[in-house]
Amino acid sequence: MRIETLLPLGKLDPGLRAADKPLDIGQVAADAALVEELGFDGVAVEETKEDPYQVMALAASSTNRIRLTTAVAMAFPRSPTTTAMSAWTMAKLSKGRFVLGLGSQVRGHIIRRYGLAFHPPGPWMRDYVLAVRSVWRCWQEGVPLDHQGTHYKLSLMVPLFDPGPIEFPDIPIHLAAVNPVMCRVAGEVADGLRPHPVCTPRYIREVMLPAVAEGAARTGRDPMKLAVAMKPLVCTAPDKATLEVRLRDVRARVAFYCSTPAYRATFDLHGLGALADEMAVLSKAQRWEEMPGRITDEILHTYATVGTYDEIGRKLVQRYGGIVSDIEFSIPCSSPQEKSTMRQLIKDMRAELA
Repeated sequence: MRIETLLPLGKLDPGLRAADKPLDIGQVAADAALVEELGFDGVAVEETKEDPYQVMALAASSTNRIRLTTAVAMAFPRSPTTTAMSAWTMAKLSKGRFVLGLGSQVRGHIIRRYGLAFHPPGPWMRDYVLAVRSVWRCWQEGVPLDHQGTHYKLSLMVPLFDPGPIEFPDIPIHLAAVNPVMCRVAGEVADGLRPHPVCTPRYIREVMLPAVAEGAARTGRDPMKLAVAMKPLVCTAPDKATLEVRLRDVRARVAFYCSTPAYRATFDLHGLGALADEMAVLSKAQRWEEMPGRITDEILHTYATVGTYDEIGRKLVQRYGGIVSDIEFSIPCSSPQEKSTMRQLIKDMRAELA
């Protein structure tokens, strides 16, 4: 299991990064260097308030070893050729350490934020990934660009816009997923799956992985070769008293996920469909303060990994070992003591995995 982290390392309570705390773009290079120095295997960035490709370029400039992942970049608002170019540039800059993580986004954002027509995301993503790979093949092998898909038809590549072959052309593509349709697509055409934090180990094992295997069988691929990269919902703190305070925020996060239709299947599996209905009603009425109280301790621990610093590494390995290949986790690392604690956590997790 690779142990990775999500930027910004020095300002992140795992799983609890607030939407009003944007990444400090001026600190990215230093944070990425710290991630490498602490012993992580990789660093990832989500697409919220900054362009993820530019953030990963800054991270590449200050590191030499760690893997660099967009987790995730939005696919559909960018053309496949544009995404292919961004990833190609990152592969050159990082000397083969870049992973292209792609996400589809939900209907409201596709239509109202990006101004695009909405299509079923599974088939759309399949065509998108194949189009990106066609562009890469054109550049690397010097063959004519010829992708004739349902959503994209690409046939023009002139020398002025052809960057040519690179030393590290095999760029892994990971797809964010919750529902079985996208999992099947990942199995068919991608190199990895990125379950949403709301996906429990049981949901990954019983719903997602069988769908990946089904998709892989369609194209004669080995599903065991696909990465499963997870940023779990984590609540941790140096002591029990602080942990109790932070649990309130995690309870609110689980309540929010429960109210969101896109994540409904992960609650249905655990017999919580009625709770999801109730949460949806409360959220539509904007009665947010009433929602966390509906999340019992049992439900909380179903969706979140909870423990103090001296417990959390072992709990994460026990929970996700044998299910995921990559796990993103960190504690705030602004002080020498916190950095020392993070180094020890990584060592402890590796010892558990040995």
